[in-house]
Amino acid sequence: MDDGSSDKTWEEINRASEKASYVQGLSFSRNFGKEAAIFAGMAAAAGDCCAVIDCDLQHPPEILPEMYALWQQGWEVVNGVKADRGRESGLHTFAANTFYKIMSRAARIDMARASDFKLMDRRVVDALLGLEEHRTFFRALVGWVGFRSTNVEFRVAERTEGTSHWSTASLFRYAFSNIAAYSSAPMQAVTVFGVLTLIFSIVLGIQTLVRWALGSAADGFTTVIMVLLLIGSILMISLGIIGYYIAEIFTEIKARPRYLVRQVCGKEKTDKL
Repeated sequence: MDDGSSDKTWEEINRASEKASYVQGLSFSRNFGKEAAIFAGMAAAAGDCCAVIDCDLQHPPEILPEMYALWQQGWEVVNGVKADRGRESGLHTFAANTFYKIMSRAARIDMARASDFKLMDRRVVDALLGLEEHRTFFRALVGWVGFRSTNVEFRVAERTEGTSHWSTASLFRYAFSNIAAYSSAPMQAVTVFGVLTLIFSIVLGIQTLVRWALGSAADGFTTVIMVLLLIGSILMISLGIIGYYIAEIFTEIKARPRYLVRQVCGKEKTDKL
């Protein structure tokens, strides 16, 4: 899968398909994101089982025979789980752990060591492709569709070439998008904010009345400003969360395709298309 890359990725895929007829490739018309690339790859795959692996080889290909053997034993989903996270900054590790804790609660499955490195039976692939939603989170959806699953541990390898284009900011956006796509927890947080604000208002109101009765009431201007700032901040955050969900609904009802394919290579796939 060439997700609208600006380097020589597509040329290398073409070169590989010319050398080996079983190598097939798809190139997007632009960058549509990792989730779209995964689903496009699954849609193009025609085997009885399908493996998803990152191109940077941080998912070790040598694990694939073991995963394939487990599939032959009857497992329908073989998850590659991380024995460690490799070299990451402290901030990145903290953000990732926090994200997976939230997603584990939403999906009701342990996603602490989850990855996109998976081998799936054709029935699982067809079930995933049958989902009509456009905002997808592959790791969580594989757990949602069910089927018999097992795990294989792997160690995250160091990148031998290039650098990751995933900044902390882009990972944060990706995390929030997936949480919103898979869970209503942020919407429920709005209710929690409202309850906490109500409790705070009651406590502050009781304190103000008691101090007024004792003749030692606080200066009004400062108190009013602090309360208005607090409530205003909570309201803006709540409106932002609600607005994000409305934007997600807007995206879904437009029903645009998840991706557009610009070009394909590989004789078998070209003939089939």
